[in-house]
Amino acid sequence: MVADPLSVLSRVFGFPQFRGVQADVVARVLAGERTLAVMPTGAGKSLCYQLPATMLAGTCVVVSPLIALMHDQLRAATAVGISAATLTSVDENRAETIARLRAGELDLLYVAPERASGGHFRELLAETKLALFAIDEAHCVSEWGHDFRPDYRLLGPLMDAFPDVPRLALTATADAHTRADIARQLGIPADGMIVSGFDRPNIRYAITPRDQTTRQIADLIAATPGPGIVYAQTRAQTEKLAEALGRSTGRPTRAYHAGLDAAVRARNQADFVASEDMVICATVAFGMGIDKPDVRLVAHAGLPKSIEAYYQETGRAGRDGDPSVAHLFWGADDFARARQRIGEVEPERQAGERQRLAAMGALVETGGCRRHVLLRHFGENPTEPCGNCDNCLGSGTAVDATETARKFLSAVFRTGQMFGATYIEQVLTGQSTERSLMNGHENLSVWNIVPLEEAALVKPVVRALLLRDALRTNDHGGLEFGPGARPLLKGEATLSVALAPRRERRGKRGAPVAANPADNPLFEALRARRRELAQEAGVPPYVIFHDSVLRDMAAQRPRGRAELALLSGIGARKLDAYGDAFLQVIRAA
Repeated sequence: MVADPLSVLSRVFGFPQFRGVQADVVARVLAGERTLAVMPTGAGKSLCYQLPATMLAGTCVVVSPLIALMHDQLRAATAVGISAATLTSVDENRAETIARLRAGELDLLYVAPERASGGHFRELLAETKLALFAIDEAHCVSEWGHDFRPDYRLLGPLMDAFPDVPRLALTATADAHTRADIARQLGIPADGMIVSGFDRPNIRYAITPRDQTTRQIADLIAATPGPGIVYAQTRAQTEKLAEALGRSTGRPTRAYHAGLDAAVRARNQADFVASEDMVICATVAFGMGIDKPDVRLVAHAGLPKSIEAYYQETGRAGRDGDPSVAHLFWGADDFARARQRIGEVEPERQAGERQRLAAMGALVETGGCRRHVLLRHFGENPTEPCGNCDNCLGSGTAVDATETARKFLSAVFRTGQMFGATYIEQVLTGQSTERSLMNGHENLSVWNIVPLEEAALVKPVVRALLLRDALRTNDHGGLEFGPGARPLLKGEATLSVALAPRRERRGKRGAPVAANPADNPLFEALRARRRELAQEAGVPPYVIFHDSVLRDMAAQRPRGRAELALLSGIGARKLDAYGDAFLQVIRAA
């Protein structure tokens, strides 16, 4: 080592100081220790191996789960002057990369777990001086993790073949059980675990029942400038949403799913990565491979499979630290389908899957702070409301609906557990129909027992009862009791529901997020110059500089390279490559 970490951080990456636990992680890596770092998305995990890779003798081998993610990280590393390469099935320069590796010319080599675990690759590493093993998205090694990848299990034996090489595992989404399993699988001691806070304070969380989903998401997009991701649950839905949202919002939209032609899929992804305002509608396969920091919006058109998945998917918003929105639209049928899927998995996995679904239900159902539910799931104990979720901001009202729930359950029981929600609501509110007359239900004790002022509670109560598994839908669409019904009817449980606010005019909802809140024309001119430079270099605009760097330029108006170099995020390589171009824009303003 020829320098201290802080000087390298400033010279190479352009940052005056480390963030969060970065300094602790880097210190352990440089000392040759084995480490598991659990850090939220956007906290700078990649820097924890990129910086040591420039200081240690040898090559840092980075295992990453997706080719697209490796190529994004390669662009970012190369942009700051790090000697890096990928070794993937789509790279045409594999022979050149292997030669550079053997010659000791690479600081970083990115590989997929399938390649890393192979015998030929181990033989190649035996001919190489190694500085570090870095295992990205390390939750994939654990069956408790939400993206389990069997090939990750072979990384422990690979690293054991090189016992003197330090190892660093990184993840953003791992509860206590998963963390312990990762450490065990990868041979990391208990005292080698560094857990940062899971909070992403710049993300505004909101959860709303579905009601004309396309219109709801269109309103959200209209209120939120910048790139966005909309997660849909089926391939067909991604294409339908992309077409409808593009037509209704005027924003560029694309679909992304595994069924698309590979060339189309790659082009759509590349267009999104390079865009400053595109919305991509995708299945959950999209995103892990995207290292795009300026995503301002993540919307879910259906229920994620777990809180871990929700946290990771929403964490793709606002990785640059700017204000962003994560909005989930759900329906009671999401929970019914999830319970059906649980019944189809191996018996030994069902208990864990039910726990995951119950945790997701608690997040959806809460009338309190959403962030509290998220953070407590990952072992934190927040005390103050976050002030940046829909419940804290008062966009809905939580009310005790226990009595209405008992009335509804009673009506389901007394009508024989064979009718749907609409008919039960008609019985409770005394709406006479040919069917109610024919069945004699107008003579029941539950007929017309819900007054007009209480009727607005019925639909949210039905959603909540289905969510809690107090009600289930049978094969004919009728409602029947689930295991959660008895505690409510016996007075052993209560039920509260959150009432959504009255819909406002289009474009007024959501959380407006402006990339340029001061409406500074210099900032827009700098963004235009960045766009030109990115096109010339064939990289996304954020690889040149993040918006936050351009805002600092617009606010401080540096007069020369020396002043420009003082701004956070401008290292020596980028100063040489792009400094003069941006100074020209500033001087012309």
